[in-house]
Amino acid sequence: MKHAESNFKGWKDFNIYYQYWRPEGKQKAVLLVAHGFAEHSGRYGNLVNYFVPKGYAVWALDHRGHGRSDGERVQVEHFTDYLKDLKTFFDIVRKENPKDKIFLIGHSMGSMISVAYTVRYQHELAGLITSGGGLARPGEPPAAPRPAGQPLPTAFLSHDPLVIKAYENDPLVYRGPLPQRSALTDMRSTLPEQVPQIKLPVLIMAGNGGPDGARSQVLYEYIGSKDKTLKLYEGLLHEIFNEPEHLQVMADLEKWLKKHM
Repeated sequence: MKHAESNFKGWKDFNIYYQYWRPEGKQKAVLLVAHGFAEHSGRYGNLVNYFVPKGYAVWALDHRGHGRSDGERVQVEHFTDYLKDLKTFFDIVRKENPKDKIFLIGHSMGSMISVAYTVRYQHELAGLITSGGGLARPGEPPAAPRPAGQPLPTAFLSHDPLVIKAYENDPLVYRGPLPQRSALTDMRSTLPEQVPQIKLPVLIMAGNGGPDGARSQVLYEYIGSKDKTLKLYEGLLHEIFNEPEHLQVMADLEKWLKKHM
């Protein structure tokens, strides 16, 4: 496995950190990862360790305001700033992998970013995979907001206590007070009317041990693609890639990828 890291100039000249892992042998495809709120690209070791030895490259960036990238922590002026950074990153990945299919994998906040990105640039992608994301059904009241001024709770992430401990002690994970308003609010309000435009292959994955299952069901219903799959995992929590059952999740993802190579 070959690992490297670098930076690029994102929207408004922010330095955006990224890293990638390449297989030693022939490369099958590229998995481009958009991470979730408050975390960073380095928390996807299970994905890397499963797929890179099987011939997939994994490329992942730290969103602005996250991890090693510039910006006020977990803050963004407008959610399209994330999309502009992701487009610049995609172009770098495409230049370095000119012949390979690129599958976009978004987790949690990254799933919303990825869905919004796919609406605009689906012609460049081989497929979209979401984890722990989804949509509220239009007309339904939004989920109860988390208290502003307090850190993000951790019990909803995973059943694995080592994952929780690592998250809570990770200096690159934001553990400060949550902002009173987030650009994600605007993103959530616009996506339901946009996702019917998505026509490429889509895999929607989530645990139903929390609200992710119901939200993912709504996303599945609204996505316009005829080639769409919903995979729900009984009892699993938010970070299905970091649950004790993650090998089954990875195997299901691998099966889907093989069908779309």
